[in-house]
This record gives sequence, structure tokens and C-alpha cells, in this order.
Amino acid sequence: MSTVPPAKSPAKPASRPRLAFLRGRSWKLYAALAIGIPALLFVAVTAYAYIQLSQLIDARMHGEFQRTDPRIFGRPLTIRRGQRVTLPQMVDRLNDLGYAQRSPVEQPGQFAIGRDALAIVPRAGDRAGQTVRFVFSPVTPKGAGGGLQYMEAVGKRKERLESIEMDAPLLTAIINEGREKRRDVPLAAIPPRMAQAVIAIEDRRFYDHSGVDWFGTTRAVLTNIFGSKHYLGGGSTLTQQLVKNTFLTSMWGLDKAREKSPRRKATEWLMSFALERRLSKDKILELYLNDVYLGQRGSFAIHGVPEAARLFFGKDVSNLSLVEAATIAGVIQSPPYYSPFQHPDRARDRRNTVLHAMAETGFISADAAERASHEPVQTVQRALESEAPYFVDYLTQELQERTKAAGAVDVYTTLDLHLQRIAQDAVREGLIKVDAILARRKPRFPQAALIAVDPRTGEVLAMVGGRSYNQSQYNRAANAKRQPGSVFKPFVYLAAFERAQEDGRTDITPATVVDDEPTSFTFNNQIWTPANYENEYDGPITLRRALAHSRNIATIKIAESTGFDNVAAWWRRFAIGTPPKGYPSIALGVFEATPLEIATAYTVFPNQGLLRPLHGLLRIVSGGKDLPIAAAPTKTVARKDTTFLVTNMMRSVINEGTAAGARSAGFTLDAAGKTGTTNDLRDAWFVGFTPELLTVVWVGLDDNQVLGLSGAQAALPIWTQFMARALAGHTSQAFDVPDGIVFVDIDKDTGKLATPACPNVFREAFLAGTEPTEPCPIHSFQ
Repeated sequence: MSTVPPAKSPAKPASRPRLAFLRGRSWKLYAALAIGIPALLFVAVTAYAYIQLSQLIDARMHGEFQRTDPRIFGRPLTIRRGQRVTLPQMVDRLNDLGYAQRSPVEQPGQFAIGRDALAIVPRAGDRAGQTVRFVFSPVTPKGAGGGLQYMEAVGKRKERLESIEMDAPLLTAIINEGREKRRDVPLAAIPPRMAQAVIAIEDRRFYDHSGVDWFGTTRAVLTNIFGSKHYLGGGSTLTQQLVKNTFLTSMWGLDKAREKSPRRKATEWLMSFALERRLSKDKILELYLNDVYLGQRGSFAIHGVPEAARLFFGKDVSNLSLVEAATIAGVIQSPPYYSPFQHPDRARDRRNTVLHAMAETGFISADAAERASHEPVQTVQRALESEAPYFVDYLTQELQERTKAAGAVDVYTTLDLHLQRIAQDAVREGLIKVDAILARRKPRFPQAALIAVDPRTGEVLAMVGGRSYNQSQYNRAANAKRQPGSVFKPFVYLAAFERAQEDGRTDITPATVVDDEPTSFTFNNQIWTPANYENEYDGPITLRRALAHSRNIATIKIAESTGFDNVAAWWRRFAIGTPPKGYPSIALGVFEATPLEIATAYTVFPNQGLLRPLHGLLRIVSGGKDLPIAAAPTKTVARKDTTFLVTNMMRSVINEGTAAGARSAGFTLDAAGKTGTTNDLRDAWFVGFTPELLTVVWVGLDDNQVLGLSGAQAALPIWTQFMARALAGHTSQAFDVPDGIVFVDIDKDTGKLATPACPNVFREAFLAGTEPTEPCPIHSFQ
């Protein structure tokens, strides 16, 4: 069988084999282009983004390393021999100053605790760099004693000290728009246990990764899904958290910085890589520990472990224990959920988780973790108050009014942190007693305000604006306008003395007698029939006794003889409070003023007629130079001699009048003052002063309902406790007597010249030429 050979294929063009070659490989080219071009674009975009973000980091880091927030300092801590301060209280003061507890003390800023003694090396003040020993009396089994006995400088020879001045305590970094509180410290000042606790629970491979821990992230995801641990592990490194909370928040805002989107996460990764290439691990850790958010106290956002140490435990960060450090570290994951104040059980469980994580990473032994896990969670509930938050709020307003300072400045204030602590204790303990009294009637929770000033300078030394700043940030000391009531009466008598001098009258003196009896007053065709407190009347009474016992009728009669319009016009010279009308009720303080304004008005008495505005600023330092501060002018509103008469009369308020309870409570220094109780017992006041310290106390209800207690019952005990502790170790100072004052012995009842037969003789002050010339007509010579 024959076969037909196949036909030959036509010859192909010479170029055909090359085209076939290309066609066979075209998919690879397209694939390469499809992958390569996006990859190149991705690399280019990533590189561009990395460069841009790196520049943003550089700019942000420049601001981070050069502090931009003002810092607020109190006045230097001064301790005097005989001052009522115990060893625990002194330790609190040293924590306020940021001193580290070490044994033995070797460097400035350290202290050691011994048996009934302290060894301190001050950083600043008149004994800077020297070792000073504080010796306290032993505490008896009943809890008595424990006060400071003496201080001595330790050197080649021991030198007993009368007083010692130390550092100015940092109150806070001033609150910004977000009301953040923080106090940045170097990593060397943060104890290793604090850093270890954070690393153990938040980022164990911190010193091993380059900003993003891929291994840790994967492990965290798998552990959270399949693991047996009772807590969730986190995938974000400390660097990522720092980037998100600090850098991204400043760039985008809080909400956008925390949103869960691929763009946000990619930006976080890139910035983390960039940050790790610009800073050392230790610097990143320092920034993180000073910035991490740790919850709210009152209206403040707490940032950084140094601030948390102060507000959680009342300690400087350098003195944190293992348990305290673990508690702070545990809060980081969810500050509201693990708050040791609001949820102590959760905080304890989370703290124990941190302790065991520290054991797993080898930072502490398993036995140490187990022992520590059985300790209770002990926070200092009122640590926020120790930073004088009401005063800081007040000072913020003063800064805006008196200076244009901004940025990295150091603000030195008038606040005495020792007196501030005493004021807080006095208000707290006084309100406990008031609560107990009210609980027997109708349970209510009144508020209180205390402001203490140096009347000679107008410097605000202590300010408490309420029962608890954590519960209410309303500053009643500076902002609560209430009726002053009887604390206005001294100004009625001062107006009367001033008017008498203008009119050339000699019959208005502290010894003038008026009838204290039920009386009706007619004004503008209206009849007003006021009454004395508890309807007590004395009949004929001297002006001194009328003021000492706060007699309403006698005071209104003096205002009437002066002219109600004249009293109102004279008070308007002070430019304080709401301008009162010239009605009879002005004599009883029926207008409104704040405790701060009342304190300002009362500076006229120790300053002999000079009204001195109050202030909280001392110095503002920027770049080593003092910035100008606009000074509020002083104003003379009364004569020296007439003012002294009223001051001298107010001494009887404390010695024998409505405030005699201060003497029975142990306050012995020479002082003057006035109780205040408004209509229907709504407000309770006491204002009292020595030549060096003036203090106003107000107690009442925020809704202006009836408190039901007098000034002597509610406000005076707070004032007495504060003043007794604040002036412990001080000698009694007499009020200066101006020219033109003469002293004469008079009969206390009649106000006439005393005879040898008068049983109650008082040495009264008079303006020269107004003293009585007639002898007492009641007690004849024997």
C-alpha cells in the first residue's frame, strides 16, 4: 500500500520564531509588571510617608524635649522649732518635695527614717547639701506625742536650729486645655521596679524589637484565641503606644488616633520604626512612663507614673514599693476599669497579674510575687487635695489677668504647702463634726471653704474650696457669693467711727452705750422689726460688748446714727461684693460676697486702714529671667486710729464673746475676729486674724438652704484647729498701736471712768480727746 507523503508546510518568515518566543513569555512580563509596579509604588509611597512622618516626629520630639507647659511651685518649705509636725507628716512633706528615701543618706534630695528621727540632706535653702537631723518625741501607747522636739545640723559639731528652709515644692504642671496633670522626671528617678512592672505586663520584648514586635503580636493573637491565661495579652509595643497616645494624638486628635483602620495602624508602625531609629530604648521608655494615661481624678486627666504615684499613694515616684508599682502598671490597660479608687478588687486582681508577669520575666522571684499578691490595695483618697487643686484653678485665672506668660515658665506662688495640708485636715475634720450634728436632725452634707492669707502682703497661703475636689471642682473660696451676715458688723462700727471723725463728734467710741432691746425701724414707709440671735437682749450695752456678742439691734442703731446710706457709700470704697443698698438690713450684712472678697476686706484691720488685694503669684521665671507681673494697687479706705479701735474691739470677740470657744479649745495667741451667722442660719462664718495670719472660714449648703448652725458652731472650730496648728511655735504678737490712741480704765458696764469700787474694769482704747471724763455713776467710792 502506497502512502502519500504529507504536504510540506509553507516556509515561515524569518521573524516568526522571535515573536513566538515573546508570546510564550508575555504572561510572565505582565505578571512582573503587575507585581513590580505596585511594589515600587508601595515602596515609594512608604518611603515618602516614612520621611514625612519622620519629620513630624522630629518636630514633635523637639517640643517634647523642650518643655512647653508651665510648672507651678509653692513657697519653700519652712520648719520651725516647736512646730506641730509629726514624723509621718514630715515624710509626707518630703514626698511633696520629691525626696527619695535612702539609707544612709548620701546626696541632696534624700532622707532616711530612724526611730523617732529623720536624717535629711536638703537640695536647696539655707542648709543645702548638709545633713540635718529631725528628732521627734516618742508616741505613747494612747497615740499622744510624736511632735517635733528639735532640729540639728550634723557636721563637725552639732548645731541646734531654730528653723530651716528647704525646697519649693512642685504643685503641678499647669493644666492645659485638656486639664492634664503630669510631672516629668528622668528615667533615673523612676525606680527599676516601676519600669519592670510596665515592661512585664505591656511589652516583654521591649529591648529586643525594633518598634513593632511581629513575634509578640502573633503570640498575643494566638494566646488570646487559644491560650489558657485568664487575661488578654496586648500586641502593641510601648513604642507603638507612645506613638499612638502622644504623636498621633497631637497630629490627628484623640478619636482619629485611636480609630481601628489600616491607615492608622500603618502610620503607627512607620512612626514606631522611625522613633526607634531616633531615640534610645531608655529614652523611649522615659517618654512613655511620663506620658501614659492613668485615669481621672476629679476633672484632671492623670498622665505619667510620677503623677500617678502622687495621686494614688501620696508618694514621690522614687519611693514606690513593689506592690504600688505593680498597681500603677496594672491600671494602664484600662484606667476606668482598673481604677484602685473606684474598683479596688479589680485593681488588686490586675496588680497580681502584673506581679506574676514580673515573676515570669525574671524581674522578681515567684515567692516575692506570691507574698506581694496578698497585700491590700491601699490608696490615699485625698492625695489630689495635697496638690492644692482649688488654688491651682484660682492661680490659672490670676495668670491670665496679671501676666502674658506662656510656655516653658516656672511659676512660683505664695502657697504654703504645709499650711495647705493643715487647712485640708481642719476642713475635713470640721465637716465630720458638722455632719454628725446634722445627722441627728436632717442628714445633709454641707460644704466649706477656707482661705488663709498673710495680711501684711496679701499673699494667699492656703485655699480649700470645698469638701472634696474629686467630687466637686467648684471653688467656693473664690466663687461662692453668699451673704456675709454678722462678719460685716465690724465695718459698720468702722464706718461709724470714720463718720464721727468727719463730723467732729466725740460721743461715738468703743465705750458708747446703746440700748439693746426689741426695736422696730421705719424706712421707706416700711416697718422692720429684727431680732437678736435667740432673742437675747442686754439692755444698755457698750459698743465693744455689742460687737463681742454680735447684738443685732445695737449694731443697727449705730448704723442708723451713721446713716444707712453713708454705711453703704463707705463700703463701696472697698469695691467688694455686690454693692449694697442703704437699707437698715445693711448692718446685718444682707448683700453678697465671696470668702476671698471677705478676706480682702478684712486686710484693712491688721494693716490699719490699708486695703491690700490678695494674690497668689510671687515670681514667673522664663529662661532664667523674671517676667513682669502686673501688681494690684493697694488702697487706703480708713484712718489708722479708727481702724485700730475696731481691731481692738474684735479681740473681745475671741476673749469673751461669741468666739470664746477658741480659747477653751486651746488657742492662746493674741487675735481678733468675728463670727457670722446669716438670716435663718443659712451660712456660718468666722473671720479671725493675728498680725501675721488672717483666715476666713465659711460653712453652708450649695443650694442655699438653711444649715441650722451658727458661725460659732460650724466655722469657728475649723478656724481654731487651723490657726492653732499653723501658728504652733510662733510667739504671740501684739497689734501695733498707731499715734493718737490713748488707753483709759473704764467700767465695762457703763463705759465711764472706772473707780476703785468698779468690779469689772477694762482698759479701753480711745481716740485722743474722746475718752470719758465722768466717773462710773453706779459704783461709788468705798
